Amino acid sequence: MTTTATQPVARAAGPASAARRRARRGDLLVRYAFIVPAALYMIAFFGYPILKNIVMSFQDYDFATFFNGEAPFVGLANYTATFSDPIFTRALGNTALFTIGSIIGQFVIGMALALYFRKKFPLSGFLRSLLLLPWLLPMIVSAAVWRWILEQDNGALNRFLEGVGLISDPIPWLVSSSTALLAVIIVNIWLGIPFNVVLLYSGLQSIPDELYEAGQLDGATGWKSFWHITLPMLRPVVSVVLLLGVIYTIKVLDLIIGLTGGGPANATQTLATRSYEMSFIEFDFGQGAALSNILILIALAFSLVYLRANARTAKNG
Repeated sequence: MTTTATQPVARAAGPASAARRRARRGDLLVRYAFIVPAALYMIAFFGYPILKNIVMSFQDYDFATFFNGEAPFVGLANYTATFSDPIFTRALGNTALFTIGSIIGQFVIGMALALYFRKKFPLSGFLRSLLLLPWLLPMIVSAAVWRWILEQDNGALNRFLEGVGLISDPIPWLVSSSTALLAVIIVNIWLGIPFNVVLLYSGLQSIPDELYEAGQLDGATGWKSFWHITLPMLRPVVSVVLLLGVIYTIKVLDLIIGLTGGGPANATQTLATRSYEMSFIEFDFGQGAALSNILILIALAFSLVYLRANARTAKNG
């Protein structure tokens, strides 16, 4: 009797479980329908160019290759030529100085402005929107405007400094090897401030006011409040700002090309500009690809080290 009674139940459960399986398969198909286009886009526009660049770095790939299709493999010859290039060491050092100087300037000024705009005052929203203008302008347009501002003889900056009596002779901002890199860093700081302000300001808005009120009761005001409340609470946002800032800065190309073209005397030559120069001016695409791969590896190495260090700090509290 027991076996007979359970048979209808088993037959009823069978179609129900099959329906559930079909529903799950339908859900999976819907998920894949959304994922596959994005995956194909990433493969076509990111995966293939990177793979092609890696292969090209091991080939003798030059301008003639576009006509005869011949690009023989040369092993590590392109990397050897890159490391033995005397400009490579200069470009590597300039990249480090450009990145460090830009990130420090952007972060410090961005943090100061974010803290300032956290206070409520008239026209604060309007002024915050004005800060986005450098971010919205095309990079080449910003470079052209700053090239006029920093021009030695008739530039707006030199005329202003002379007018207030700070200098007696015009400063060759972009044509002197001693000041060109500093000028490019200043312009890049100006361009990166809006990005820092937007992210840091949004992070500040998420900090509860109750923490500051409790800190005041314990005597944490001013700088103590910043070091013991604001900065620890902003740690995730700061990590994102610094990481993205470094990755973006080490590959800056159009700004430097528009301002100095990597000169004078390679004073503003970076790994990105040198890779561009090798590929599209000297038409040595193989060595240019090798140099860009080195730049990618540097960015990946920094990202991994920084993320691991940040995760260790967060784990230790």
